Amino acid sequence: MQQGPTARQYLYSSLYLMALGWGGLILLIFVLQIPPIVWARWGFFVLLFAALTGSALPVAYFLNLRFPSDPPAESQSIVRQAIWAGVYGCVIAWLQLGHVMAFWIWIGLAAGLLGVEYLIRLRERAMWSPPQGFDDIDFAESPDHERVPAARDSDGQA
Repeated sequence: MQQGPTARQYLYSSLYLMALGWGGLILLIFVLQIPPIVWARWGFFVLLFAALTGSALPVAYFLNLRFPSDPPAESQSIVRQAIWAGVYGCVIAWLQLGHVMAFWIWIGLAAGLLGVEYLIRLRERAMWSPPQGFDDIDFAESPDHERVPAARDSDGQA
């Protein structure tokens, strides 16, 4: 079984996105106190997206570590799941801005995004193939019915 990505791969990008997003939101809302004009609203959504994506990146990594799949989730899958969290938060904020947010819209949007992610992961698992060179290994049955490489002597014979 191949190993998945490590936490170190996501550390710097996650910290950068969180600092940019949350720091920018604090600056935009509390320090500068910019009125909600058009460019400030778009800036709010961009910064909120960065903040939520950066915050969800370690969570997505640890959820994939805690609930492993076969094959393990690749790095682009983990990043995509964090991006879904950022998109979800921004859509919730956008709908709340128009006063159209309701409980069932919140649940339906979450279920829809989870369904899309499930179908994408299902497609990724269906397209998976074993690593190259896997066919060259000679396997023998072990007593506990696991496939292990067959023992070879010094001549290379099984």
